[in-house]
Amino acid sequence: MAYELLLLHKPRKKDAWQLPQGGVEGVETVEQAALRELKEEAGLEGAVIGKSECVYQYDFPTSFRSFRPDNVCGQRIEYIFALAPTDVRIQVDGREIDSYAWVDAGRLAGYIKRKEYLDLVRGLFEEAVKLVEAKRPTR
Repeated sequence: MAYELLLLHKPRKKDAWQLPQGGVEGVETVEQAALRELKEEAGLEGAVIGKSECVYQYDFPTSFRSFRPDNVCGQRIEYIFALAPTDVRIQVDGREIDSYAWVDAGRLAGYIKRKEYLDLVRGLFEEAVKLVEAKRPTR
């Protein structure tokens, strides 16, 4: 079976194509936040099938921190896998997200240019496919 990954396009010049993403609000779990963000950014109601072992963490550059009104010094990103039906209809708001693409593993480099992020997304894609395949019923 061929799988595709949903990429969303933000209206900016660099690193415009990315995975759906967003922050945890209030007392949400990471899984709840992921489903809320999928709904907000793409109009998609998926079903969580798992959580990646990969956690991406980094510190903001000092120059960026000076513009923040809070004391947040960096990001910790966790990844949730969700499965969507094949006939799903994506709806973007045209402002925060202006386009989307379903992309198979072979076409990721046509969308994601920064090597570090491309490597990360490829690894997540492989992990998700293994998870889905492991959960498929055997005949």
